[in-house]
Amino acid sequence: MTDSILQMRDITKTFPGVKALQDVNLDVRRGEIHAICGENGAGKSTLMKVLSGVYSHGSYTGQILLDGQEVRFSSINDSEEQGVVIIHQELALVPHLSVAENMFLGNERRGRLGLIDWRQTNADAAELMARVGLRENPVTKIGHLGVGKQQLVEIAKALSKDVRLLILDEPTAALNDTDSEHLLGLLRQLNASGVTCIMISHKLGEIASIADRTTILRDGRTVETLDMSGPDTTQDRIIRGMVGRDLEHRYPERTPQVGEELFRVEGWTVDHPSQTGRRVVEDASFTVRAGEVVGIAGLMGAGRTELAMSLFGRSWGHYVSGSTYLHGQQVRMRTVDEAIDAGLAYATEDRKYYGLNLIDDVRHNTSAAALDKVSRAGWVNGLEELKVANDFRRSLNTKTPSVLSPVGKLSGGNQQKVVLAKWLMTEPEVLILDEPTRGIDVGAKFEIYTIINRMVAEGKGVLVISSELPELLGICDRIYTLASGRITGELPRAEATQERLMALMTMEKETAR
Repeated sequence: MTDSILQMRDITKTFPGVKALQDVNLDVRRGEIHAICGENGAGKSTLMKVLSGVYSHGSYTGQILLDGQEVRFSSINDSEEQGVVIIHQELALVPHLSVAENMFLGNERRGRLGLIDWRQTNADAAELMARVGLRENPVTKIGHLGVGKQQLVEIAKALSKDVRLLILDEPTAALNDTDSEHLLGLLRQLNASGVTCIMISHKLGEIASIADRTTILRDGRTVETLDMSGPDTTQDRIIRGMVGRDLEHRYPERTPQVGEELFRVEGWTVDHPSQTGRRVVEDASFTVRAGEVVGIAGLMGAGRTELAMSLFGRSWGHYVSGSTYLHGQQVRMRTVDEAIDAGLAYATEDRKYYGLNLIDDVRHNTSAAALDKVSRAGWVNGLEELKVANDFRRSLNTKTPSVLSPVGKLSGGNQQKVVLAKWLMTEPEVLILDEPTRGIDVGAKFEIYTIINRMVAEGKGVLVISSELPELLGICDRIYTLASGRITGELPRAEATQERLMALMTMEKETAR
């Protein structure tokens, strides 16, 4: 495995006022799994968009060689014809179409007279879905699937094409540990069958377990390429290359100062919004104390997000029963407005779809949930709104040229800080964070953890939902586990381990009772 399937030489890509890539070089050997690491904004996704034809030849300088021959892709169709297929971090699916329709969109299975052969379409879709571990019916609407399962559909969609170089941009960002391992196993199978893979990931443990070599980018430049089998190639070594310095601790130190009970949920039960009789959350009860970070761990489909969204103004599902209490007093949160007024805030797992208006600026996104804070007699005070947005930009260390910049132009980590600013502006007593560090680098994660610590130091409560068990173990005081919509256990930080959490997360419903 010494010959190169891909060489990218001196790639430079410039946007107005920003040089995203400068003289980047990448060499990928045939049959390897090659990882690309770097902080948010380092240029990883831009480089892959250049490779796949999203940014067409002529919009950048440099040379791309495939099997030793120069290629000049003008579109994704050009690259796919050469067997280069990319799965983007942002999902490219149509929510109102079925899984099968999305899978073969633009690549339809046709029968007589050029009409779509739906039987063949659904059969082929079911076969591909089985390869990635999806058990849903192919006619299921994409919008009825969670973001993690939608990611698996994207991967199955890529497998429907004659791929020999597969590019995956944060493929496991939306997946928990179990489903991530399933995906990595699938990549190993593809690799063994002759498919070369390029994988962008912030999960360094995954990179260490699957990659043959890793190329590090920093500030739009190539830093180095590491042989992952080398004795000196450690996660700390990769982090040093990414951030340009040693990162002594993954999680900021915090001395817990836990106070009285702040938030309590009793017997919370919720049914699916469209599937009559399907219970998604059943008799869930838990507490959050002042100054405490509480975690919720569960496998995909356990009901974590559904629990959080249903609590936040019943914004998901059909409420069946249950009570919520703040400071010991029962509160009714039948709408999002009522939840915000009561002191609850919810930062969604899908910041691009639910959390932000990507075409609007940082200022308006920051104030969106708390316009009453910058309004007088129903009129928004533009100067006050600008001041508040700038205050949050400074306090959260959000990297943006201006709060008037479109939020869609920011890196993932900085977009997440805008989401946090939006909900911190509501001055919540309890903040629910659903996958708060999904798709962001280790440096940005540390800053998010620092913001969480700052909030609980002020006596607030934070509820963190995360697919990364090491993250929950690193930042939480207590961790609840969820399986099949039921709370199956509660562990204090001192007693929690990945093994104990996983045992509770996989507990059968009958046992949980």
